[in-house]
Amino acid sequence: MSERKVLSKYYPPDFDPRQLQRRATKGAGPCGEYIGKGRKFNARKSTPDEKYLGIQIFRFFIRCTRCSSEITFRTDPQTSDYVCEAGTKRNTELWWSGDAVTETVDERLDRLEREEQDHEGTEKDAMADLERETHSAETRMAVADALDEVRSRNARVEKRRGKGLILWCQPRKAERLQRTRKTSRMRGALSPPAQRRKKRAAKQTKLLPGLKRTDAPSSRLPLVNYGSDTD
Repeated sequence: MSERKVLSKYYPPDFDPRQLQRRATKGAGPCGEYIGKGRKFNARKSTPDEKYLGIQIFRFFIRCTRCSSEITFRTDPQTSDYVCEAGTKRNTELWWSGDAVTETVDERLDRLEREEQDHEGTEKDAMADLERETHSAETRMAVADALDEVRSRNARVEKRRGKGLILWCQPRKAERLQRTRKTSRMRGALSPPAQRRKKRAAKQTKLLPGLKRTDAPSSRLPLVNYGSDTD
């Protein structure tokens, strides 16, 4: 943080107090008083019969603050500034004090037309670039959609191929099973359900050796005749 009360100030080695007056833009003729650009005056305004591209030009009259001599200047729409006419002169020359001041109205119009054409050409180039980018984006989207469609079609084809393989294998499996059963019957072998029934009967015979098959309890309950309503 800077100190609240500045007691010492820094002056560079190349400091020259005589250059402080260069900030003023105008100097009065008789007394040499310098007037800054942002200084306020009570001026008298007049409207001459002069225009620039339809813009009215105004003339102002002020008095010097030291010698009260009259100073006259007018507006300059061509350079968006003021022009000193009498009683004073500019302290420094501006960048437009050369060719821009000597430019005629026709040259000014031609220059404005060229600038407008250049601006329109820039806008056209921007629109062309935008159209090319839009076309490229549409092309990329179309390619992406086509790739998605190809992937979906390939997936459907693979799925159908898998189903076809299963349907092709099922008849072969049934034929093989039927052939095995036929071969077993020809050899006198029992089918798996018959083998299970035979094993179950052998197990029951082993658990109940004294009972015959005819003496074995029936799995069905005996029917009981309770008579009829007429009895």
